[in-house]
Amino acid sequence: MMKFIHAGLNILAFIFVVISLVAVFDFHNAQNIPNMYSLHSWVGLAAVILYSLQLVLGVCIYLIPITPIYLRAAFMPLHVYSGLFIFASVIATALMGITEKLIFGLKYPKYKDSPPEANFVNVLGVLIVVFGAIILWIATRPSWKRPSEQVLRSLPTYRDGSAGTKMGTALSQQTDLIDPEGNGDARRRSGKLEDSGQVN
Repeated sequence: MMKFIHAGLNILAFIFVVISLVAVFDFHNAQNIPNMYSLHSWVGLAAVILYSLQLVLGVCIYLIPITPIYLRAAFMPLHVYSGLFIFASVIATALMGITEKLIFGLKYPKYKDSPPEANFVNVLGVLIVVFGAIILWIATRPSWKRPSEQVLRSLPTYRDGSAGTKMGTALSQQTDLIDPEGNGDARRRSGKLEDSGQVN
């Protein structure tokens, strides 16, 4: 269920990205503003392209049942890293965008004179950085990851029931070797939820 929610939210975000890009290019063309000349636009477009590729590969590999288990396991580290990299790129793009808007938008007083508008947007930029740091911290903490037992239960099995079990066991062993303490914390947290009836 969680992977479908994850995919659904990303697809919804992609729709908003497309709408935003169309609006930006239409506005630039209407105002005779050159397109794709700033670092903000370069990094932003690169993030959109990588996000689109990440979304397509994620849907094809993790939502299509016929995808081999070994391919899913092999692609997972790259999928996780790409997601974090794209997220950091989006944060950087947002910071460059609001800075660019302040420099071009504020005339009297200018941005360098620190008017209230500039200070307000600067605070918003700092909050964006804090938000990004919190998300990256959570996403990289082993204690926030699903226990390997849950991963094992979510893996499909073939008719003889061996493929999914073998791959799940391998994933479990890898997780234990990488961070046995963090994985143990995740198991204990999951066990408490199951005992309380919060996990089906």
